Amino acid sequence: MKKHFLQLVICLLTSTFMSSYAQTYQIGHKSQAFVDASRSNRNITTEIYYPATTAGDNVTIATGQFPVVVFGHGFVMVWSAYDNIWTGVVPNGYIMVFLTTETGFSPSHLDFGKDIAFMVGAMKAEGLKASSTFYGAVTNKSAIMGHSMGGGSSFLAVQFDSTITAMATLAPANTNPSSITAAKSITIPEIIFSGVNDCVATPATNQIPMYDSLASACKTLVNIIGASHCQFANSNTNCSLGDGTCSPKPTITRAVQQGIVTSLLIPWLNFYLKNDCSSGNQFQSLITAASGITSQQNCTLSCTTSVGNIVRNNFLVQVSPNPFNSEATVIIQDAAGKIGNAVFTMYDIYGRAVKSVTVTSTTFKLDRVNLPSGIYFYKVKGDRGQISTGKIVIE
Repeated sequence: MKKHFLQLVICLLTSTFMSSYAQTYQIGHKSQAFVDASRSNRNITTEIYYPATTAGDNVTIATGQFPVVVFGHGFVMVWSAYDNIWTGVVPNGYIMVFLTTETGFSPSHLDFGKDIAFMVGAMKAEGLKASSTFYGAVTNKSAIMGHSMGGGSSFLAVQFDSTITAMATLAPANTNPSSITAAKSITIPEIIFSGVNDCVATPATNQIPMYDSLASACKTLVNIIGASHCQFANSNTNCSLGDGTCSPKPTITRAVQQGIVTSLLIPWLNFYLKNDCSSGNQFQSLITAASGITSQQNCTLSCTTSVGNIVRNNFLVQVSPNPFNSEATVIIQDAAGKIGNAVFTMYDIYGRAVKSVTVTSTTFKLDRVNLPSGIYFYKVKGDRGQISTGKIVIE
């Protein structure tokens, strides 16, 4: 069995599928604290890793715009245990924010979820701040991630920022309040990685109920055979203490387990955060052909292009003009040129809904009444589960 896993990783890492997301950027790093004024000026400390032209601390960010991925750590774990995550993700053109809050023995899962959600909006705001390292470098696409407690808290986070594009979790553990219950109202794409030999947050009582409860139009559960709870991160004492007191033990190495995650995570992120259709095809090919894992999906990651626009789940949205001053025309339709019923919602950069329109025809006029100039994001949800997102600028 171990031989099969090693063959899987070698094939994944050397296949032609990997060529389209080969590592390109050096990794920059900075420590930065933020303040959430809505929660009595709560101090939120972070470690941020980002694409850079040269590696190091507080270096200049690389030229370009990058999606943000916010990551929540496991119970009594530190961010540095996840260098396998940022070294795999950041060089592919992503800004990763690692929270360093709720590290004690009595963490608030709800506050941690709120911290995760807050940082999505905070990083978008950094992209608009001329004095920030990230000025002009942040796209409107974002994902939240987490391991164990942080994975469960990510389920709680979604309710606090409706602009989050997607979420990916590693052995998420059920939280208080329940992330399994929270999953029932989550409609954004989700991928859950589960270790079959996880004896800390067992799949049967954690990841499988979460997957079953999700209302996502596109959700995936990847079960890694022989994988354990703590091997999703690098070796660290606190997690190992928990892993060492239960069974079954892992039957694959940490490197093999992490290699499987990275090989599937990168094309999945590219598809949802970079509108990369070929990565969706690569993900489907890998998850279908790979040995050493089992999986469940309620969708297929695929899309087609039409006149420079991305059509996902047979839904196309066009806003013209964009930017606009007083009024814009919005066209929403599926591949057959129809819409059915849909809800068009606009959000400010902090994820607060500022306008919602129920749409029954393919074209409607969007006015800026009571909306100040600035950057906004929209989400369109159709009656057949279609979801499309984008950015609008009001001059």
